[in-house]
Amino acid sequence: MVTSCLHCYVSGRVQGVWFRQSTLERARALGLTGWVRNLPDGRVECLACGDSRALARFREWLHEGPPLARVEVVDCVPATAPQPPLDEFEIRR
Repeated sequence: MVTSCLHCYVSGRVQGVWFRQSTLERARALGLTGWVRNLPDGRVECLACGDSRALARFREWLHEGPPLARVEVVDCVPATAPQPPLDEFEIRR
């Protein structure tokens, strides 16, 4: 399996609406590794690594987010896999 990574920023009403926890659950369900965190400017940032098909599904989900979120912009770019590789998907603070 080829591992690819995406580094994403999500804007809109994405803090205080369970976005990080929902992102963690979705990423783990898709078999991805990486992390998600809130930024001081109100955005959410994440790095996700895994199979390209799973990453495509993850990216689609970021455009929706959890039910209380109102996603306005999702900006993702390809990223280099972290070294050493991550073992799981986690919430960073």
